[in-house]
Amino acid sequence: MARWLDRIAERWIRKAEAEGKLSGLAGEGAPLPDRPGDAFVDPGDAIGFRIMAEAGVLPEEIVLNKIIAEQKKIVTSETDPAQRKEAMAELARLEMKRAIAQEARSKFLKS
Repeated sequence: MARWLDRIAERWIRKAEAEGKLSGLAGEGAPLPDRPGDAFVDPGDAIGFRIMAEAGVLPEEIVLNKIIAEQKKIVTSETDPAQRKEAMAELARLEMKRAIAQEARSKFLKS
């Protein structure tokens, strides 16, 4: 992003803070997502993902992100050590599958 655009955005944010417009918003004080990639996607990728979503098609890695989030809930709620170990193994398998999908997309875009 251009430096002048950064400065303008920063001014708008500071003005909104001074006017109290950034207080009491939904999610205020909540932690950021576990994985930065879930929230902070390359702008070019974000546009492509949006176009694909509007067409009713999602990239494998986005689908896997949703499945992984559900699996993390299962892991944290599991109390039986043996079942928790199985749930963690499944989580590791899903995360590996997502990493492979991300790498494949990255290689495809570079070629």
